[in-house]
Amino acid sequence: MSELQALLKYQDVDAKLKKIEQEISSSEEKKKYFQARKFLENAADKLDAIDARALELKRLAQILTKKFIEMNEILKDLSNVDELIAEGADVSFYVKNAQALNDGMKTLKQDLNGLIDKINAAAEEYKKLKAQTIKMQKQYNEYKEKYAAIKESKKEASNAIQKELSEIEKTISPDIMAKYKNKRRENTFPILCALKNDRCSLCGMELPLASRSKLSGGNVIECDNCHRFIFSE
Repeated sequence: MSELQALLKYQDVDAKLKKIEQEISSSEEKKKYFQARKFLENAADKLDAIDARALELKRLAQILTKKFIEMNEILKDLSNVDELIAEGADVSFYVKNAQALNDGMKTLKQDLNGLIDKINAAAEEYKKLKAQTIKMQKQYNEYKEKYAAIKESKKEASNAIQKELSEIEKTISPDIMAKYKNKRRENTFPILCALKNDRCSLCGMELPLASRSKLSGGNVIECDNCHRFIFSE
């Protein structure tokens, strides 16, 4: 058996392994497992973001509390305003203070309402994240087992194919085999294709005469466009 025949046979057997890999990869079990795993991997970052927001809300609450205390002190000063005015105090001074206090209370009320909205939003986000995390943790545990079971069910067939491939590989030069495996890892398949009308039969690129002349004697060349091995029938 020539090396070209060995390569073609290797690819035919490899196609069976590729089919098994695709069945596993496209399975609902894998999709659900990876979906849950990805969510759980990102959940910690989301929780950190909520924690950071909570600290910021706490800081704002402290600022508003300080403002409230300051306004209370002003109110204390105004509690005996009648007596002070009776003693000849400047009325306009207390009017200005009262107006400033009124404006400050309005602003404080707006800030408090805004803070409450942010606190409620953060609490709701945390509630949803917690519920999603619990759901995804269950999904992760369930589909991790199911995904493992699918891989295990294909293991015997996969091992048999791998064994057959190893035997064929012995008849193929190491450098060609290394290139084949590299293309396979890049998810290129099929890797070998025939020359048709001086073109790559898969991507349609025309090969120059100098390249086509290298195909004699069962040799293969790489397509400059799709990088597959091209052979002449």
